[in-house]
Amino acid sequence: MAPVARALALVTALLAAACPAAAKVFTDAAGRRVEIPDAPKRVLPAGPPAAVLVYVVAPDLLAGWTRAPSADEKPFLRPEVRDLPAYGRLAGRGGTANLEAVLAAKPDLIVDVGSVDKTYAALADRVQAQTGVPYILIDGALAKSPETLRRLGLALNRETRAGELATYADDALTSVAAGVARIPTEARPRVYYARGPDGLETAPKGSITVESLDAVGAVNVAEGGTGLARVSPEQILGWNPDAVVTIDQRFATRAKSDPVWSGIKAVREGRVYAAPAAPFGWLDAPPAVNRLIGLRWLARALYGGAFPGDLRAETKRFYALFYGVALDDARLDDLLPAAGPPR
Repeated sequence: MAPVARALALVTALLAAACPAAAKVFTDAAGRRVEIPDAPKRVLPAGPPAAVLVYVVAPDLLAGWTRAPSADEKPFLRPEVRDLPAYGRLAGRGGTANLEAVLAAKPDLIVDVGSVDKTYAALADRVQAQTGVPYILIDGALAKSPETLRRLGLALNRETRAGELATYADDALTSVAAGVARIPTEARPRVYYARGPDGLETAPKGSITVESLDAVGAVNVAEGGTGLARVSPEQILGWNPDAVVTIDQRFATRAKSDPVWSGIKAVREGRVYAAPAAPFGWLDAPPAVNRLIGLRWLARALYGGAFPGDLRAETKRFYALFYGVALDDARLDDLLPAAGPPR
């Protein structure tokens, strides 16, 4: 290299080292204008929905998990992220992360995805002020999944990848909505959504937890309130739902022989449906884009032949596209035996 060229290269390198990374202003779902890196290198999710979103859009940028994946979940994740550290959660129910954990992760961006209100905006402002790390909020509503993916793609400088996922999301939402529109109102089942090993935790209509029920036209028997709540067996018996849907296989197995549940029509008639839950719940846990494949499953569970299609093939497609994992038949069998609806 000629002396002049070497000198120019040295000057360029020194300037790059001395200047901060390029930044852009991002307006988040709470209307906050946040200066973020133009191309983030390490992204810390504030809660489980954000962990899923960052993983599917940019797995190489994921700084860590809010909860370490279990041994059963790891085979359904890319090998390079399975053993990332768990830092706990900053936002949402049962926050466990502290500022020391945030700083230890050395992120250049914090992302939260889910419900957006003044409480979450205030938390974002506080953490950003205390750590100096930009913190953005993105709306995680199921119906807004295509927009959610595109917004995160913009923030992470991954517009092409996010656009591909958003196209799938739009097709999934549109096709399920079209199928539901063909179901007469009187044929739409009354459903109880059971959470936890005893099935006595649920959420009312309008909660982000049960958006999947709303999307498939099911009538949620739980009314009132805004978030997760404990209910009694007597309440459920009074509701007497047509179907019970859960993401907890332990509960689904127990309910079939539990005298507490035997008086409920859905249990007596064998309409207790347990959704797959690896690496993330298909209906919830967390409420993120993992629910897109769950919509197809839930529609099949509740309406049967009114939603034809090859669920196994669609599951393989979704896992390859979103999770970067090729499912063989044995792994697919691990997911679907508990799925309730016919394959």
